Amino acid sequence: MVLLSLAAAKTKWGKPLGAALLVIVFTAVLSNLRLIPSASNSIPLYDAIFKYLAPISIFYLLLGANLKSIQKAGLPMIVLFLLGSLATVIGILVSWYLISPQNILGDDAKILAGMLTGTYTGGSVNFNAVALTYEFQDRGILYAGAIAVDNVVTAVWVVITIAIPVFLRRFITDWKITSSISNVIKSEKDALSLNTLSWYVFIGLIAYLVAELVTQVVPSIPSIITLSTLGILLAQTGFISKLKGGHTLGLYLVYLFLAVIGAYCEISSVLELGEIGISLFLFTMVAVFIHGIVIVVLGGLTFRDWDMIAIASQANVGGGTSAIALAETFDRSELILPAILVGTLGNALGTYLGFMVTALL
Repeated sequence: MVLLSLAAAKTKWGKPLGAALLVIVFTAVLSNLRLIPSASNSIPLYDAIFKYLAPISIFYLLLGANLKSIQKAGLPMIVLFLLGSLATVIGILVSWYLISPQNILGDDAKILAGMLTGTYTGGSVNFNAVALTYEFQDRGILYAGAIAVDNVVTAVWVVITIAIPVFLRRFITDWKITSSISNVIKSEKDALSLNTLSWYVFIGLIAYLVAELVTQVVPSIPSIITLSTLGILLAQTGFISKLKGGHTLGLYLVYLFLAVIGAYCEISSVLELGEIGISLFLFTMVAVFIHGIVIVVLGGLTFRDWDMIAIASQANVGGGTSAIALAETFDRSELILPAILVGTLGNALGTYLGFMVTALL
């Protein structure tokens, strides 16, 4: 699917869509046609990509990052991300009163609202943190349905955020806060040799191991934060700066992650839940749609960089990894590091907002 999406992205019709969107669409189609495994019959390969390859992809991309990118893109991206987090809370609360999921789901609706607030602020880590606290995983079908709805909405939102800048520029001209040709990510002209590949694999595995050990010793520190910190620190060393091809390797792993996102976009699982599934889907989709409206309005009033606004929104809804893919799609390599940073911030913030929304409702 990655090979197919990269080839399709070079065609006249595929170029505007980009490889990141195409790999999601292609795997989603095959998954719903039952030609490849989906969320309901997941395979260990998918779990391994989520657990190992997605975090390591962020680490590899950070190895080519220059901290100077924070000077221009860092603060605006953080502000937009925080606005997006506020937009998520607003979206959940407004959708709560518009859709009234509590009429069908009862008291479980409050917990689901908190779980969705968490995941659309920082990702699945926050989704599960809220679920485990309330032992929601014991709900069985409802818990599985919530995951299915989350996967479908996340995939849909990737499509929408790719389209947002193109659509908005037809009506309102924006300005790019940073230059897309800024030398933030090292040049990838040099081929990825066997020697450099060996070093990258070795360094990536060691960094992952260290991050896991730190989390075991200090559970309050998520492993992705340690992994990101190690990547940023190593990027400033002379040895790492001489290695080429890390960005290419990291981006390939990101596309594998997006392929699994597409495979998990299982519409049939939502439909099988009947009225509960439809109510949950409407509640979630309306909440995310309102999030989009709020962040576009607030972002347009502040920075009006449509690419950056879309990436910040994707960092909220889809997490840092899909935000990276969006930055690549927009050819905004200088936003990769800020996207990763705000994705990490979302991991720290999402759980608290999730609990707050549950308590409010």
